[in-house]
Amino acid sequence: MDKASGSDHVTKGYRQRLEEGRQAMAHLIHVWHERNGWSHKVLPALADALDLGRVHNSQISNLRNGKLSSPGPEVFLALGQANAVLHQGLDPIRDQLAEVHPDLLRVLSDSAVPLLAAHGEPLGAGELLEIFVGLGPLPPGFDWRIDQTEAAALSAAIADSLCRGLAWRQCRDQVMEAYPVTKNQRRDRFAEVMAGLREYSAEELDGEFLDLHATHMALEGSKGQSAEAFLAELRMAAQPG
Repeated sequence: MDKASGSDHVTKGYRQRLEEGRQAMAHLIHVWHERNGWSHKVLPALADALDLGRVHNSQISNLRNGKLSSPGPEVFLALGQANAVLHQGLDPIRDQLAEVHPDLLRVLSDSAVPLLAAHGEPLGAGELLEIFVGLGPLPPGFDWRIDQTEAAALSAAIADSLCRGLAWRQCRDQVMEAYPVTKNQRRDRFAEVMAGLREYSAEELDGEFLDLHATHMALEGSKGQSAEAFLAELRMAAQPG
């Protein structure tokens, strides 16, 4: 019985680790896409256009949803190489994409933020695999884990914080100037949240938070807080009562 109990414990441990890794990868892929405003077709198109490896639209979609249980190594190779290309910037690949996939070039010109590790280097295939199997941590800036139940209150707290208690019409120009995002769709959404016309979802907040923190820093200057401290303050402000 002792032997069986030990075996069960080991089995449960590795299964739990794999499940946690799969969910961490789902969170990472989702936030990466949300932050860039990408559809699930962007990375497969980039990998195909530059011959970086094979990854299908459905695989990206299932990774985002935590439903891809056993992707092959070519998936991580393609994602790692695509991430390295994005980290180098668009200039080295601009002419090639303009020729073979101009629509993709337009999408990436709007936003092409790579996945960076704590040391500032792009995550490679090995690091992505370690995250997927539960052996590696999520990189900084991708582990906010904002819950859907707190998203509405956090949205209101962000508006209060960035507007410093002023009405939106009184602070709009200054706040919109500080918001670093150039994509019209995200700027419109940000303005609606600041005006109290809508709320961010948890997924949107996960993707937006670094830019919201950058807005906070632009407005506060040397008085600004780290991203982690800013989120903690927002969570305290969002508490009822």
